[in-house]
Amino acid sequence: MRGDGNEPEQDMILELTYEEVTALNSAAERMLDAGGGGVAAPPESLAALDERLPLQGDVAIDTVQDQTRLLVALDAVLDHLRHRMDALVLEQYVGADDAVNAYFDYANVLTARHRLLRIGHELRAVADVISETEPDDTDG
Repeated sequence: MRGDGNEPEQDMILELTYEEVTALNSAAERMLDAGGGGVAAPPESLAALDERLPLQGDVAIDTVQDQTRLLVALDAVLDHLRHRMDALVLEQYVGADDAVNAYFDYANVLTARHRLLRIGHELRAVADVISETEPDDTDG
């Protein structure tokens, strides 16, 4: 990791399956092409997506700020995918191929987001441990 004295010295890796990478790339491309994909995605989430696309596989997370920025991006993708899934279910029917595929895209990104959240908890815990000061020997 890029250390500032408060963070661990090695990268955390967000491991992504092929299906997760495919779902993230296709949804993010749709969002970027449409300027948010019909969902009011914050500009910072679109920028975070754009700087990482296309994903090739696992993602190295260097800092808490990187994790937070990627989490904002995944939240925007997840919101886009949920709206898309809802629309396809209502336009077609629950068992339609497009609706089922939309569900799997949503579920894949949801599970990747969950792992990214856990990485954030780990990074913050390590940063907390590292930033604590040693007890003062003169206090007793």
